Amino acid sequence: MAAQKINEGLEHLAKAEKYLKTGFLKWKPDYDSAASEYGKAAVAFKNAKQFEQAKDACLREAMAHENNRALFHAAKAYEQAGMMLKEMQKLPEAVQLIEKASTMYLENGTPDTAAMALERAGKLIENVDPEKAVQLYQQTANVFENEERLRQAVELLGKASRLLVRGRRFDEAALSIQKEKNIYKEIENYPTCYKKTIAQVLVHLHRNDYVAAERCVRESYSIPGFNGSEDCASLEQLLEGYDQQDQDQVSEVCNSPLFKYMDNDYAKLGLSLVVPGGGIRKSPATPQAKPDGVAPAAPEEEEDEYSGGLC
Repeated sequence: MAAQKINEGLEHLAKAEKYLKTGFLKWKPDYDSAASEYGKAAVAFKNAKQFEQAKDACLREAMAHENNRALFHAAKAYEQAGMMLKEMQKLPEAVQLIEKASTMYLENGTPDTAAMALERAGKLIENVDPEKAVQLYQQTANVFENEERLRQAVELLGKASRLLVRGRRFDEAALSIQKEKNIYKEIENYPTCYKKTIAQVLVHLHRNDYVAAERCVRESYSIPGFNGSEDCASLEQLLEGYDQQDQDQVSEVCNSPLFKYMDNDYAKLGLSLVVPGGGIRKSPATPQAKPDGVAPAAPEEEEDEYSGGLC
């Protein structure tokens, strides 16, 4: 079966080359027909699991479409070549081709398709190169924002923020979360603004910037419903405990359901938050001291149940 598909692919390649040839009566290559044959060859090679040959066929298809000024179809072919590289576990090279496809989608005037391609590239590279994934998610968010598709934009910004937190790039994470918060405020999703304020405060405290954390809470009072909410009360309690170096109070807030059931990356920030200097913990009550000169009573001896012998 595989051999049959390989032969089928080679036949399509040969046909494509014929379409590109020129002669006395044929002055211009037939790029459209050649591209079609390269596409068929790519499918045949892919079905035979010959991904290297499939990738090469896709790239030839893309070039034929470019020569024919068919940018959208060229971009599709570059994206398919990237997916073949993914099958070969060559993820950085795959992402490079998908980025190229995305640029061509934008040039063609199809930003939605460009954004979806960038998001796919981000997912591909996220576990291998989180820094590159952050860049791709931010690019995707920018495309959606330019198209005034704010809900899609903020979703991608959220992915970027969580990766930045995971990589402990807190300065960048703080800026990214603020941008999320601004968009949620613009679309009047106020409860999510509250959650983003919690995320901001945790990030700022991990940056050892109490002033910035306090400012976030203070600025959030202008968000409808925040003042008087559970989120607001918990944050005020958290900041009070942090300021007074009361580790018990901070831990109590961060272990509450409101914090523990946030996105995992933020929940971990809460659970690992330590006040400056290690903090103070409430010690258990100690017995009252005896007046001077009064000796403490000797502890009563426990009765030995075997004191009378075994009989």
